[in-house]
Amino acid sequence: MTRRPAAKRPQAARVRERVLDTRAGSDKEFMTTLAKGFAVLGLFGRERPSLTLSQAAAATELSRATARRILRTLAGLGYLEQQGRQFALAPGILKLGFSYLAAQNWIERARPAMKMLSERFHESCSAAILQGTDVVYVARVPAGRIMSVAISVGTRLPALHTSIGRIQLGFLDDNELWRRLKSVRLEPFTPSTIVDVQALYQRIRADHEQGFSMVDEELERGLRSVAVPVLDRAGQAVGALNISTHSTRTTRNEMREQFLPALREAAAEIAAFAV
Repeated sequence: MTRRPAAKRPQAARVRERVLDTRAGSDKEFMTTLAKGFAVLGLFGRERPSLTLSQAAAATELSRATARRILRTLAGLGYLEQQGRQFALAPGILKLGFSYLAAQNWIERARPAMKMLSERFHESCSAAILQGTDVVYVARVPAGRIMSVAISVGTRLPALHTSIGRIQLGFLDDNELWRRLKSVRLEPFTPSTIVDVQALYQRIRADHEQGFSMVDEELERGLRSVAVPVLDRAGQAVGALNISTHSTRTTRNEMREQFLPALREAAAEIAAFAV
């Protein structure tokens, strides 16, 4: 009987692993296997609560054998659980997130200040940190109104089109800011979204200069927000606070004259706990 030749791995999988191997070659301390494990772990979320082996391999562009070993290892460590062919996050994953939040004293201090802001203005108040070209929300006090942008702790949104992201991007040096600007494809979420790289760069720098960022209907029609940075003792942004509202309820001038001073006061109080 003629044996079939072994199936070739998909080109994308080979390219993905070569990229990781190249990174490892440039940094002798870079652990490629660990990087692949976090790539698989990062797949799970609200949009993908569970995955099969085949789906995980395809999404990460890793070989099935590599994906299988990673999934089994993560399950063995208690970060994933397996039910039949499906893998999903296990309660053990909470240790990673809670460890980070516990180490950030300013986040815990931010919650009561955010609650006061939300109750005072009857609007939602959020805290987020910058991660690459996204912001990750670490605290949230909703106003109780319905918006299509559903935000909770752990939600990721594009930093370039949110006030809470732009105000943090302004603390990057020019080289790093341009690198991040050029690393993403700018697409219009609304007719107001800034998609010109030079214009976006100038807006970020202008926001940094004035000490706050206001984004008006760029991420979603009707959604307007203003944000200020939370600074550590060295004057660098460890995060940011924002208040979001609907354009029919609050004008830009009202946000600048009423929301902004209160936000700045809250951020200054929280900054005392930022290391």
